[in-house]
Formats: sequence, structure tokens, C-alpha cells
Amino acid sequence: MNPENAPHVVVSPAMGVRARFYRPLIDALVEHGWTASVAPRRGIESGDVGPARRRDWSYVDEAHDLGRKVADCRALHPDRPILVLGHSMGAQLCALVAAGRGTDGSLLDGYVIIAGSLPWRRYYPRGGMVEYAVAATVPPTTAILGYWPKAGFGGPTPRALMREWARMVRSGRVPWTAAAQPAGPVLAVRLDGDSLVTPDAASALERHFDAGARTVWTYGTDACPPDGSLDHLRWVRTPEPVVERIVAWWSISRGSTAQYDGTR
Repeated sequence: MNPENAPHVVVSPAMGVRARFYRPLIDALVEHGWTASVAPRRGIESGDVGPARRRDWSYVDEAHDLGRKVADCRALHPDRPILVLGHSMGAQLCALVAAGRGTDGSLLDGYVIIAGSLPWRRYYPRGGMVEYAVAATVPPTTAILGYWPKAGFGGPTPRALMREWARMVRSGRVPWTAAAQPAGPVLAVRLDGDSLVTPDAASALERHFDAGARTVWTYGTDACPPDGSLDHLRWVRTPEPVVERIVAWWSISRGSTAQYDGTR
């Protein structure tokens, strides 16, 4: 692949995960001649002002942050395909973007979603009692503190966004409406045995993307290196198998899928 035409990947992190955590992933993409950058989560980077009672935001606000990052990357790399790689919550934000929330989908050439899910409790063992118990603590905790604290799952997280997450867990209702489908291909990467994402939960999120453009790959022990991990977060430390799959998928997909033509 000509490095001048290789994709630029915008990484959308998991809830509560700082941009620096994705350094191994960025390096692995660069090894293949691609370029990449991170669209950081609000309120958790060094020097950021964190969430508080008077500093609140939602999923849609985070989708707009991602949209601005995509627009900036399109301006910086007008001749490169632009892909968004969403990890966990970042994968959910990809669904918002695909639904037209946060950015013009025509600015994107494709999506990679990794360990993404719609975490409705009914998709989890024993009726999702553990997941429901965590979600049930969100409304009273955020009412008292004004935000979800660092000691909690994915914290610190703003009140509005965490309540939207909790509603997904309790009811299966997503904080976006299904609308336009993405113009480019979608690679969905599942982590075999991921304790936070069941196959049903993964499939439920994947259905928010066009089935005709969707490829699903389960990253299992057969592909995982001896020092690697299939954990929801730790896979990032040895990302080469995932990156190799992304590069191979893109090479195949770009032959049959129309790409951004640079006219907008």
C-alpha cells in the first residue's frame, strides 16, 4: 500500500481510558504505514477539568467531540481514507456518528468497532443481575455527587452520560435513534471470552450498522500471541493481531466499497 494513500485512523477510547493507553495501538498502525491519532474522552486527560455537578455532558456531546476530531483529520489528510476505530464506549459513539449524531458520515470511509456492545442486562448471564445492580446505583450516586466518581465503573464520568449508560443496561434503550447507515465498510472485532461483552450484547450494537457492509471477526486464542491478552482492555498492550486483521480487511473492502471522493 502506498503510504501516501494509507488510511488515517481516529481512535475513540473506552469509557474512562486516557489517550496514552492507546500508544501501542498507534505504534502498530504506524508500522503498517498508516497514521493514527486519538479523540480523547472529555474530562480525564491531564489538565482537563473533570465532570462535576455544573460540568455535565452526554453521549451526544461526546459524539460531537469525535465529529470535530474527524473533521480536523479530514482537513489535515484530504487525500487519505479516514477510519474511526471505536473501543468499547468508543464503539457506541461510532453508532451515534453512523446515525448522524456528531458529524457528517460522508467524512468517514469506514468504521472499526472493538469490544463494542449494547449492554442490556438481558444479554448477560443470570438476567444480568450484577450489571443491573451497578446500573441501579447510578441515579442516586449521581444525584448526591453530581457526577459518577472515579471509584466507580468507568469513572469519573458525567452525570448525564452515566445515566444514559445505566438506562441502556436496565432497559436496552440507546441514547440515539437509528437513522442513516455509514457509507463505508464496518469491521466488528469481538474478544473471545470478554467478560464485559457477551455475543448477544455485541450483536445488538452491530445491528446499528448496515449488515451488507459489516464484517464480524472474533479474536480468539488461536490468533493471540503468547504474551497477548483477550481481555476487554489489555488486548491493547499487544495489538498486532488486531491491527493485522484491520489492514487485511481494509485491503479487501476498499476494492468494492466507494470511498470518500474529497469533494466535501
